[in-house]
Amino acid sequence: MEQDELAKKITQLRKEAGRTQTQLAQDAGLTTSMLNQIEKGKATPSIQSLKSIAKALDTPVFTFLMEQHDASELIVRKEERKQMMIDGIHYELVSPDFTSTLVTAIMRLSAGAASSDSPLSHRGEEVAFVMQGPIELTLEGTTHILQAGDSVKIPPFAEHMYRNTSQEEVSILFSVTPPAF
Repeated sequence: MEQDELAKKITQLRKEAGRTQTQLAQDAGLTTSMLNQIEKGKATPSIQSLKSIAKALDTPVFTFLMEQHDASELIVRKEERKQMMIDGIHYELVSPDFTSTLVTAIMRLSAGAASSDSPLSHRGEEVAFVMQGPIELTLEGTTHILQAGDSVKIPPFAEHMYRNTSQEEVSILFSVTPPAF
């Protein structure tokens, strides 16, 4: 975490706790002047000072070391979703991208379409929610009919496939960790 971000985080947590700089400095064993310099980004706290500040704020030290994310990078507007066609199946990426360990997408299957020619498996876990159904799910050799509102958790390496046996398009919201397309 950069010094300015660290300064903002300490200030934010102090204010959320309803504490003044003087109160926090005293509890952390620092001078008010030093805490003021840290919060302005003009001084970098030692690891020991950071531990003391964290203890005084009753928060784990790693809270100060976690990267901050710009909310605009985390929000995906409906009209800005990435669209993909893979093997004739339409996907809309609900997650911002594929850079994390969890990806969420909407899969749309036209009438008669299937997610694959035969059941497949992947190393990640999957949770699927039927938004518009019914959809036929073959999971570990057993076929199930899922209706809109139904969901399923698919364990790692479990063979599965979805098939649309209806005359209407169906859609499934699913999350996979790690991403597997």
